[in-house]
Amino acid sequence: MMDMYIGIDLGGTNIAAGIVDENGKIVAKDSTPTLSSRSYQEIVKDMADLSFKLIEKAEISISDIKAAGIGTPGSVDAKNGVVYYANNLNFKNTPLREELQKYINVPVAVENDANAAAFGEYKATGVNSSCFIAVTLGTGVGGGIVINGEIFRGFNGAAGEVGHTTLITDGILCSCGKKGCWEAYASVTALIRQTKVAIEKHPESLMVEIVKKNNNEVSGRTAFDAAKRGDGAAQQVVDQYVRYVADGITDMINIFQPEILVISGGISREGEYLVKPVREYVKKNGYNKGALPMTKIQAATLLNDAGIVGAAYAAELLVK
Repeated sequence: MMDMYIGIDLGGTNIAAGIVDENGKIVAKDSTPTLSSRSYQEIVKDMADLSFKLIEKAEISISDIKAAGIGTPGSVDAKNGVVYYANNLNFKNTPLREELQKYINVPVAVENDANAAAFGEYKATGVNSSCFIAVTLGTGVGGGIVINGEIFRGFNGAAGEVGHTTLITDGILCSCGKKGCWEAYASVTALIRQTKVAIEKHPESLMVEIVKKNNNEVSGRTAFDAAKRGDGAAQQVVDQYVRYVADGITDMINIFQPEILVISGGISREGEYLVKPVREYVKKNGYNKGALPMTKIQAATLLNDAGIVGAAYAAELLVK
């Protein structure tokens, strides 16, 4: 029997988890709402309940689980399994490892969620690269940097918070308390806000029809779907959003010059419709202007499973 690992992707909206085998294949997965205003004890209890549900679903026993990994928002002390600070979950010096081990007696890795997602993507597509970056566009904007096969965390575990670089001085207020962060413009949360503004200005837009068919809910796909059908107002939203994304990615490439940079998160399902204009912008505006080999920019392959798989790989590192 293969070694099995639990991978938990803790998000501001949902807790997603999976049983992952030693080859990185998810054999069972499910999710439950985070309800992020609750105490960390209640959230971890739900992680444990979800894990046991998946063990049953995979038709294995707890003895088959070698380790568990949690990818969590915020600054993480990976060595001690503690979240120093996560603004969207109200975590401060939160002992996630210790709390989960009250329910599941296996080694537990705790990693920043974007680092975990990056490590999952790295193992899937970038293992031959000496420098690999994954940018996750979701509720926020996260980043993970893998150098020579190891997650780069900085001296204090807080590196990789690329979403909180400044895109526009004194711009929109970010959830971190600073104004003008890249996250406030390039996250899917920001895209939804930008789409709603455009819908108010353009009631004739196809976006209105799409929203009505989607139970009056605006999503990250709304503008992209309408733009593909030739809607001018939607295309303006997409073009501006892509520019915000590409500006930040250009900065990442100027600083790190990775061999591969992947764009992950649900919006990466747009594939080349999103990635091609980003590539073109970076080629035109990146510092090296093509004088040196260029970073390969591509959509993620694991999509929403990256956090689960990456958390499981982080767990595997604990016991190998």
